[in-house]
Amino acid sequence: MNDYLVKALGYNGQVRAYAVRSTETVKEAQRRHDTWATASAALGRSLTAGVMMGSMLKGEDRLTIKVEGNGPLGLILVDANAKGEVRGYVSNPHVHFDLNDAGKLDVKRAVGTKGTLTVVKDLGLKEQFSGQVPLVSGELGEDFTYYFASSEQVPSSVGVGVLVNPDHSVLAAGGFILQLLPGTSDELISEIESNLNSIRPISALIKDGLTPEEILTEILGEQVKILEKMPVSFQCICSKERFASALISLGETELQEMINEDEQAEVQCHFCNEKYHYNKEELLELLAEAK
Repeated sequence: MNDYLVKALGYNGQVRAYAVRSTETVKEAQRRHDTWATASAALGRSLTAGVMMGSMLKGEDRLTIKVEGNGPLGLILVDANAKGEVRGYVSNPHVHFDLNDAGKLDVKRAVGTKGTLTVVKDLGLKEQFSGQVPLVSGELGEDFTYYFASSEQVPSSVGVGVLVNPDHSVLAAGGFILQLLPGTSDELISEIESNLNSIRPISALIKDGLTPEEILTEILGEQVKILEKMPVSFQCICSKERFASALISLGETELQEMINEDEQAEVQCHFCNEKYHYNKEELLELLAEAK
């Protein structure tokens, strides 16, 4: 089954909802970065949240998420757009621990409980929108929930989950975001909270084959109106041409040193690990452009 995301309304328009199946997307990230199980869970949760947050944008808008905790994982960086495309990486992909007391992957230990979650939105304006909150748990779902409430003043609930096989491959991944619209009654809030407390983990629902639509029905009941459905995938915007521009920007001196010392150059994209090679002739062309 291909990954996809749905946007919906619940309870006669009182709740805005998003749900996504991101299994193949997280699998691709795991394959590209060779992440170990706990790192896969942390990166996968961040990618899942990122692709849903990206879907809230329009047109060519983009956003970047930075999770900077004090755990051994280091930086988690995710980049997403309004078209369901997402990419990301972790500083230290080879992080894994024994399961925590709840029998789950110890994402909190990998991420750390002290640090910041930053979201930068490029909306095509002169100034970028940036919001930053302290990490509140390191589990990431709670951290994104806190971000929405604190930075965007939107009462929300974010659920993200990743199941990983013993060989570190990804078994299932997905998530949801619920956002209360102004005027939501206390009774309805209590009902939704009760539903959230009683449903099984999101990754288990995905593993059992539930669609994003069915997941929202599990949480919000039958009163779900699907507004839009869109494919999602791990997609990088890097290219040999983009990196060529970056090499030109280094200037004549550095390019000449590369030609003199190595007669070639190789660059690697952090986001997708793709490598691009430039031979001596190509470097000479770039040097001519730099001049």
